[in-house]
Amino acid sequence: MVLFDSSIKQTIYDLLINWGLGEKPASIVDGVVVLIYICLLILVINILFRWGVMRAIRWMVHQTRVKWDDIIFDDKIMKRLSGIVTPIVLKMLMPLALEAVGITSEWMIATLYKCIDIYIVVAILLLVNSLLKAIYSLMVSRPSWQDKPIKGLLETLQVILVIIGIILIIAIIIDKSPVGLLAGLGASAAVISFIFKDSLLGLIAGVQLSANNMLKVGDWIEMPSRGIDGMVTEVTLTTIKIRSWDNTRQTIPPYLLISEPFINWQAMRDSGGRRVKRSLNIDMAGVAMATDDLIAELSANQTLAPIMRQIETTTPEGGTLTNLELYMRVVNRYLDNHPRVNHGMLCMVRQLQPTQWGIPVELYFFTSAVDWVPHEHLQTEIISHVVAFAPLFGLHLYQAPSTLSFRS
Repeated sequence: MVLFDSSIKQTIYDLLINWGLGEKPASIVDGVVVLIYICLLILVINILFRWGVMRAIRWMVHQTRVKWDDIIFDDKIMKRLSGIVTPIVLKMLMPLALEAVGITSEWMIATLYKCIDIYIVVAILLLVNSLLKAIYSLMVSRPSWQDKPIKGLLETLQVILVIIGIILIIAIIIDKSPVGLLAGLGASAAVISFIFKDSLLGLIAGVQLSANNMLKVGDWIEMPSRGIDGMVTEVTLTTIKIRSWDNTRQTIPPYLLISEPFINWQAMRDSGGRRVKRSLNIDMAGVAMATDDLIAELSANQTLAPIMRQIETTTPEGGTLTNLELYMRVVNRYLDNHPRVNHGMLCMVRQLQPTQWGIPVELYFFTSAVDWVPHEHLQTEIISHVVAFAPLFGLHLYQAPSTLSFRS
């Protein structure tokens, strides 16, 4: 070959002789020179892409005001992109390299091409995987997506990507069409579904949970059948991680939330009201008609006076109330006036079916404090006041006798 400088060929020829290879034909020397030039060309193209094209893209990205392109075109993705250039250029120059080296074996030529094709497939898969991770980071950074189970979707796409890569690599190795290979895998679908059972069930469950807005990160869920009670911290393809209230961690597969009932308390927290449903048993022996003296005494009470001025002390027909009815009206008005009761939701005081324990009087209302500790404090305050009101009306709350009762 006359394309190459004679001094370079002579130097390589001298090296072959010094290595003990003897007198070699000039074609071998030309082949070695061609290979060196090909390697140099690939190296130059790679350097130009890394230091030219990639820097130009970075410069354009930094000139924009939006932030999503900084994540999509970060250094890791650009390196993955540059990794595709080398095998593509190598495949384009492969005929020239084979001719220079003098390889004529069809089996060896086919093997080299298959190796390059596998290299290209792996490089593309790595690039797509990096893009998926970048999109995931972009979605997580947005407040509207932070409570969505998108990590499970990312893992699902990664599994699909790996399956596609395996199918393409096998198709390259056995020199078959990927479509035909997929058709052949249909016969072994049962085995594949058994191997990837948890992943497939997790994928289906994740789609259902997300599509129906049944669960997201940050929700408080309760699953009595499994002893689950806590806050969801992570939703993936195969597991849902829950931090219990004692700071232990529990994990369950996503498909359990589809096949078994669970309680999601997040709707309660979003509504702004948390329910209180408590009953007090009134001793029937203490129920009597409300006398004028009782009403006057209650109206003079410093605590109950403001409430007594707001309620009717007679029946709609003008009759006399019982002390129990009067008590229930006062308690109802007390709840209506309480500043930390959610007045946009149902609030009532009602009687339940009498039992051997007395007449149950149920308080049904919603507090404006939805967090656990403030809710419990407010509930304790209200129930304590309601219990303390009862003796003022001549009522007695029923409770089982204690040892102290027998002693007295």
